[in-house]
Amino acid sequence: MIKLLSVAIVAGSLFGPDLSCALPPVEQEWTCDYPTHIQCWTDWFDRDDPSATGDWETLNDLRKDNPGKICPKPVDIEARTLSGLSVAQAGDLHTQSDPTVGFICKNQDQPTKMCNDYRVRFSCHPPFCGGGVCWTKWYDHDDPSGTGDWETLSDLKTANTEQICDFPLYIEAVTTDTLTPAISTGEIFHLYNPTQGFVCCKEDQKSGTCHDYKVRFGCPCEY
Repeated sequence: MIKLLSVAIVAGSLFGPDLSCALPPVEQEWTCDYPTHIQCWTDWFDRDDPSATGDWETLNDLRKDNPGKICPKPVDIEARTLSGLSVAQAGDLHTQSDPTVGFICKNQDQPTKMCNDYRVRFSCHPPFCGGGVCWTKWYDHDDPSGTGDWETLSDLKTANTEQICDFPLYIEAVTTDTLTPAISTGEIFHLYNPTQGFVCCKEDQKSGTCHDYKVRFGCPCEY
């Protein structure tokens, strides 16, 4: 099973498309990169039993037994017993758990019993895992000098032909000056979703104005 993790990304619809504060003007190339804050897990692997010297789920051996199923440079590792317990819950001592080495539990280090039987999985960055996200470049086509800052998907696609996929999976918005994530500014957003884009209306803010924002969209990497 592969699971994607993402941080501070807006996915899906948040607000309805009530575009009541009039659309202003407009202004970029598709680039594909793999953000390091997105990770995914490999399948679980169990190659050894603790019947000899212990349970040795080493990365090198697992690669040999499962060619192409583990990324070149795993960034994390998780080990659990076959019944689903963590190492701490299982009570085994002095185990080694390292994404560059694998997982090792030695029977000689357990005072009253042999090691439990473990399985492991590794965390990787796209594009190794299926479902990776490719990000567009940042777009800033509007300034908040009129009714607000309008970075709508339809306008951006019109101004940047074939540079943004038809159905983005994610959207990120940050301020243009300090690169502060939009969700950390305290402002209220008229729109903030990948299918419509981003809109900050001045009339919705206590200060009577919006920051200037730029946005980018996360698309399937096969785009």
